[in-house]
Amino acid sequence: MAIVALKKLTLCGLKTEKIEVLKKLQVLGCTHLIPLNKQLISTEVSTKKLTDDTVHALKYLMQCSKKRHQMTDREQFDLNKIVLQSLQIQNDLRKLTDQRDFVVNRIKEVTPWGDFKLATEEDLGGVNLWFYIIPKHSMKLLKDDLIYQVVHSDNTHCFVVVLAEQEPPINSVPVPRTHTGKLSLSELKKELQVLELTLEDKQAERQSLTRWITLIAQSLADNEDAVALKVADSLCFDDQTLFIIQTWIPKQKISDLETFAMANGLVLMIESIQPLDSPPTLLDNSDFLAGGEEVVKFYQTPAYNGWDPSAVLFFSFAFFFALILSDAGYALFFGLLLSVKWQSFGQTIQGQRLRMLALVTIVFSIIWGVLTGGYFGFSPPKGSLVESLKILDINDFDSMMRLSIAVGSVHIILANLIKAYQMRTQSSALSSLGWVFLVVGGFTLWLVKSNMLTDQIFIQLAYSGLIVGAVAVLFFASDRLIKQPIDLVWKFVDGLKDITKITKIFGDILSYMRLFALGLASASLALTFNQLAEQVYASESGLGLLFSLLILIFGHTLNLMLCLMSGVVHGLRLNFIEFYNWSVSDEGYAFKAFSKKGEH
Repeated sequence: MAIVALKKLTLCGLKTEKIEVLKKLQVLGCTHLIPLNKQLISTEVSTKKLTDDTVHALKYLMQCSKKRHQMTDREQFDLNKIVLQSLQIQNDLRKLTDQRDFVVNRIKEVTPWGDFKLATEEDLGGVNLWFYIIPKHSMKLLKDDLIYQVVHSDNTHCFVVVLAEQEPPINSVPVPRTHTGKLSLSELKKELQVLELTLEDKQAERQSLTRWITLIAQSLADNEDAVALKVADSLCFDDQTLFIIQTWIPKQKISDLETFAMANGLVLMIESIQPLDSPPTLLDNSDFLAGGEEVVKFYQTPAYNGWDPSAVLFFSFAFFFALILSDAGYALFFGLLLSVKWQSFGQTIQGQRLRMLALVTIVFSIIWGVLTGGYFGFSPPKGSLVESLKILDINDFDSMMRLSIAVGSVHIILANLIKAYQMRTQSSALSSLGWVFLVVGGFTLWLVKSNMLTDQIFIQLAYSGLIVGAVAVLFFASDRLIKQPIDLVWKFVDGLKDITKITKIFGDILSYMRLFALGLASASLALTFNQLAEQVYASESGLGLLFSLLILIFGHTLNLMLCLMSGVVHGLRLNFIEFYNWSVSDEGYAFKAFSKKGEH
């Protein structure tokens, strides 16, 4: 759990060898390039311009349910041709599907009228056929002077054909006429058959093209590498005969770059980071804690001079999710889902990291669910082993509220302790310690006022913490230098402004009550659905079991979805907002290695 130390590295070589040097540097894959030229090529714009159609075609072929064996021979591979074919097939299939849907709908509309072919006006002596679908209760509204025939009827409607030279007036028929089209039912069915066969042929063409998926993906990666190489070329400073490129390099990779420079005849200069530099942030976590790193990068990359909150976020998110779920049965269900998806998550590095976070979260949730005695909303049987493990009652509002506030206080205290350690060389670190004393004093005083702590020493501890904390915040919140007497006044004013954050820290700690509220809501919903199912089962004679099962399945599925959503959203929110506000001040940008993606 650390932010990797970096060095600034400058390479200088002959301009005629620049591209070859950049290609080798790209293969090395451990540097973050620093722009030395104002006229840059945007990687995103260049990649988008060159690869949009290819990405579209690749996604379309990847979505095909049946895929062919992959080709690896590039001799027969024509990327542009395959991309154009894929996009054309997609367009043709879309049109054919729309035509088929239209014909299917027409068949459905024409079927009640029967299989017939419209006669011409000459065959009927100028008389036309007019078609109407009339509700049965409106048949009496048909005018008696009309010549018509009911050719079909169902439970609600009559299908009526009126014979007349001109369309009957609106007041003669209670509904507007229906358009049956010129094609007969048999002709429509023939057209549908042709469309179905054409669709099958197009689907077969699409399946045939799936054999090129691997080579298309490889070509995309190669194209990205080529674009990245052009961008790197634009980042260099060029003279008439020389080129210079600057990079950020992890400290442990310096020996590799020294060997690289010597092998390629380059001049190498290594510098330490200067105060005005703004290096990128490269996080380094163990495989176990890397899931926390993925979550950190999702929200905000910490500044290089800051600290890596991955480990804290890893465990606090798992714990918060467990408190919100508050049910061992639900946790076991999520564990079952994770076991089913375990292999598929392991196909990518990000998936491997996040599945470990999910595993720890589920373990925490099972332990917390056992401690609170929740199993799909049911309580364990009296005298059983699992009942003996229940030491907390989620319906004990006072105890659970105190626990939530205690969790919030500990989390905010941890944030300020970390910040104090990060700023240990500055006097403002004492201000962060002051907030620690204020939280400890305020929480202790609340317990005293609630008659949870009655010993006189706790009262003294509470007021001492509040006084020491307030003094520390007032006098050390600002790093203003004291050069003249007026600076003391301004330093005290800075402290007064900072002490107003007492309302903020109070509100932040109270925000952790959502852990108790959401956990109680989850348990209450599960219990309510169980009670509804029991009542339905007891009241219904024949279908009671079926309806009660449906209530249980629907109710617990809904509750599981709500728990998952609230657990993720609020579990992250308490870290990203409340915790970050007191510990992570500056935002950085991620270290992006100049490397060859095609080789991976």
